[in-house]
Amino acid sequence: MSIAQWPEAERPREKLLSRGPAALSDAELLAIFLRTGCAGKSAVDLARELLAEFGGLRPLLEASQAAFCRGQGLGSAKFAQLQAVLEMARRHLSASLEAGDSLTSPDLVRQYLSAQLRHRPHEVFAVLFLDNQHRLRAFDELFQGTIDGASVYPREVVKRALTHNAAAVILAHNHPSGVAEPSQADRRITERLREALDLVGVRVLDHMVVGDGEVVSFAERGWL
Repeated sequence: MSIAQWPEAERPREKLLSRGPAALSDAELLAIFLRTGCAGKSAVDLARELLAEFGGLRPLLEASQAAFCRGQGLGSAKFAQLQAVLEMARRHLSASLEAGDSLTSPDLVRQYLSAQLRHRPHEVFAVLFLDNQHRLRAFDELFQGTIDGASVYPREVVKRALTHNAAAVILAHNHPSGVAEPSQADRRITERLREALDLVGVRVLDHMVVGDGEVVSFAERGWL
């Protein structure tokens, strides 16, 4: 049976419009993106098969172009469309941070950092540079490393803070392993950065470690 023959309340688009996107399953959301199914399968049926094939929504969304295009009903056009949707989501979060308001929402910062760093296959160390009202001046990815570490140089962080005339910073990096628990090395470099930035009057407000579905805050742990 095609989706058009389903009861209206069960059709993904109508369900989204009446109840909001949070009410839809992963398969229903993906079906709206796919728009059509294939021979003998509705868009929802195809979506369920793709989710099973890729192992869930996140692996499908983060698949390489080659892997994505091997999926039934997918191709380069769908891959381009998906990348555009994901980039719009990242830019929406970025615009929310850059709107001029002080960063008073840890959840918004977590969402932004997760969108920027969670999918990276190697470790990336980044910094949010803030003014004295804790408004965002810049987000810079300063250092890139391997799958299990990145070399971080306090001198370069201080130079960039001065360039942006920052009064405070939020440090961030990802753990490609997916485990967000900070290491002893993470704690040591945080202390070195705090000491170096303190010399030029720049406060370290937090250091957030991005994992798979979790972001650990040094400030919330009482480590800053």
